[in-house]
Amino acid sequence: MKPSIDKLRKFFTLEANRDYDNKAVMGGLAKMLDNWEAEARHDQLSEGLIQVVHNRLQDYHRLSPESRKEALRGLWSRVRREEKGITEDITPDQEEKADAPQEAPQSPPEPAQETQAEQTPAQSEAPPPPQADRAEPETQPEAQPAAAPRRTARPKPDGPPAALMAPTTVLDGVGPKNAEKLEKLGMRTLRDMLYHYPRRYDDYSQLKTINRLKFGDELTVLGTVQSVSSRRLHGGKSSLTEVIINDSTASLRVTWFNQPWLAKSIKEGDQIVVAGKIDQYLGRLVMNSPEWEPLEEKNLHTNRILPVYPLTAKISQRWLRTQMDKVVNYWAQRVADPLPSHVISAAELLDLGDALLQIHFPDSWGDLKEAQHRLAFDEIFYLQIGVLQQKRQWAERTGQPFTVEQEWLNGEIAKLPFQLTSAQQNTLVDILQDLASGQPMNRLVQGDVGSGKTVVAALAAAVVLKEGSQVAILAPTSILAEQHYISFTNFLAGEDGLLQPDQIQLMLGATPEKIKEEIRTGLANSQVKVVVGTHALLEDPVLFENLQLAIIDEQHRFGVKQRATLRSKGENPHLLVMTATPIPRSLALTIYGDLDLSVMDEMPPGREPVDTYVLYPRERERIYNLIRREVKEGRQAFIIYPLVEESEKLDAKAAVEEHERLQTEVFRDLKLGLLHGRLKGDEKDAVMTQFRDKEFDVLISTTVVEVGVDIPNANVMVIEGANRFGLAQLHQLRGRVGRGGGKSYCILIPEWENGVDNERLTVMTETNDGFVLAEKDLQQRGPGQFLGTRQAGFAELDMASISDVRLIEKARKHAQALLETDPDLTHPDHNSLREALDQRWQEGEGDIS
Repeated sequence: MKPSIDKLRKFFTLEANRDYDNKAVMGGLAKMLDNWEAEARHDQLSEGLIQVVHNRLQDYHRLSPESRKEALRGLWSRVRREEKGITEDITPDQEEKADAPQEAPQSPPEPAQETQAEQTPAQSEAPPPPQADRAEPETQPEAQPAAAPRRTARPKPDGPPAALMAPTTVLDGVGPKNAEKLEKLGMRTLRDMLYHYPRRYDDYSQLKTINRLKFGDELTVLGTVQSVSSRRLHGGKSSLTEVIINDSTASLRVTWFNQPWLAKSIKEGDQIVVAGKIDQYLGRLVMNSPEWEPLEEKNLHTNRILPVYPLTAKISQRWLRTQMDKVVNYWAQRVADPLPSHVISAAELLDLGDALLQIHFPDSWGDLKEAQHRLAFDEIFYLQIGVLQQKRQWAERTGQPFTVEQEWLNGEIAKLPFQLTSAQQNTLVDILQDLASGQPMNRLVQGDVGSGKTVVAALAAAVVLKEGSQVAILAPTSILAEQHYISFTNFLAGEDGLLQPDQIQLMLGATPEKIKEEIRTGLANSQVKVVVGTHALLEDPVLFENLQLAIIDEQHRFGVKQRATLRSKGENPHLLVMTATPIPRSLALTIYGDLDLSVMDEMPPGREPVDTYVLYPRERERIYNLIRREVKEGRQAFIIYPLVEESEKLDAKAAVEEHERLQTEVFRDLKLGLLHGRLKGDEKDAVMTQFRDKEFDVLISTTVVEVGVDIPNANVMVIEGANRFGLAQLHQLRGRVGRGGGKSYCILIPEWENGVDNERLTVMTETNDGFVLAEKDLQQRGPGQFLGTRQAGFAELDMASISDVRLIEKARKHAQALLETDPDLTHPDHNSLREALDQRWQEGEGDIS
């Protein structure tokens, strides 16, 4: 008999003698695989047989004793058949005869009857909270063939266990004080704990004998304690506990600082498991402050892939991991899976209970990846269901159709002092089709800074106004509203225009009440056809006689309720929203998934790209000279800072202090303005108006100038602390210059010269394409920072990456398929899904359109 096969026989026999408790090998039967596979290849066993042994033993720890018995007997038969050269199919009886009685593992005793403690409690009984020593329920899957793609899903409970909403204090070891600490981490209930995911994982699943350890290894070591000692250091201010362990190949020194109680917990002769990093001290290998536990305990903190959780003050990783183990191992399989079984099957997803187990305490990196995929799919799937339902609900409404003759449209376009780009023409076609459809338009137009969105919106307004209806244009700031008022007036009420100048009005917060009242009266009797304004348009007294088109600029600056309020002022009006923030495809499919999308990725001819440079703080004098030169030639400049005032916590330059310094020390002969978010609305507008009217040469500002401000004479943009901004935000700021033709500059100044973020800034020097920058920004910073604010309506994404287009498209496909058969999720099989969906969306506020 070959040595590798004889070793299997010995281990299998020992395992049978131990009633299949998975302790024939220290750490579990699978731990023999690393050495055994090398021996098996040396013995020239077939690769197929080696893989079968590997696959069966890798999952051995998950099986029940009876399943372990069957798995080992079947595996041994396979090994003996191959050794004897029996390759044809044989019956179980023939397998028995093929095995030599002396060599086969002896038959184990019959399995004991399943105890009451191992049975899953009835759902109606609300099982008691798990204790630290509670046995895991006997719900493990049966042994799978080696080729099976995934483990068999466990049966789902009929409904979610009510006990999941129990407070964390039901856990043994969690009193009121510890509950307060858990609450700081967002964990108030057992359900919160289940969905409190690790932030990373440390792999201690690799075992080595002590004589094979190397400096830098991160692993688990098993051994017997030879000696334990503890002594005081540094005049008694600290202590060192030292344990020497031996595994018959060599000894290893293990130390802990300031944990003297360990000398009482660890005794000579104990078998323990330690997991950590191998360091070196005076030429000898040591392990400092590792995780440890007695060998007899379940290896929760060692000998596995270890979860590392976010912590708060006075909570240790070990304590939290122990509490999570109680909850996860008892409750994960009792969580009802809201996803219908046909979705789980079609999308090839892991069962939710398995996913929750594996996300916390993964058996392998492959299992962890499957769990992450399942939980990420859930998040995107719920999001897609919501946005698709919104889109359908809006499309089911009836809107007033508006059609135009091509000859009339050509005449309106001919009035423009320039030709439309192809992107503008394509977007206009999309809008005209929406207006003529008889359903309310619900379209998002995204276009880079200066791509000509306003012109397209004005043409859409002309189509509606031609039929005598009304149009409202909502802007986030007074100065942007004023710019739109001027643009729409020039286009709609100029020579040969559709309207008279008094039929277009501007309503701002600062508009005198008498004028506001006149505008409100004009809107109510339809004498005013177009109103441009800020939040003042949303006030209750503002009523329209026949509002048919609502245009919202920089739509993510407005809350859901504000957009809904504007919509409610008409009867299913057409909605056109615009943004100058290029949106990556993955975001367009998710956060804006309920909107039809038009992309304007082409700049008007004649507009030169902005020359962009990354310069360092020591080069500021060069930058100041550039500003002086451009101002001398009649141009203006922005200098942007990340803060309003200096902060003790943040070492960043601030606008207020820098404005004073620059005015008194650097630009004494120039006129400097100051703009920041703490100014009142009318104060901001006054500063921007002065800058636009050239009363200031340089504007010192925070990012309040990011959106929409049009200062054609400004051609220099200097951004201090540029490493603190996302690429999309930097691109928006850069778009404030170069709008009047001629050469323009954007200078990015990071806070230090060798920062990692500086590599990210170089992308700004390589492209002026906002869509390229948006994709990179999304990958690097995530959607929350990319958009500048959390999108209302949906709970945060904890597991999914919003830049994972493949996952998003997969979830969207299955969401669409589900809604085609049950649009309102009224089928009884979808009750749990509907409840989960409601819960996810209630954690946000409103819809996301």
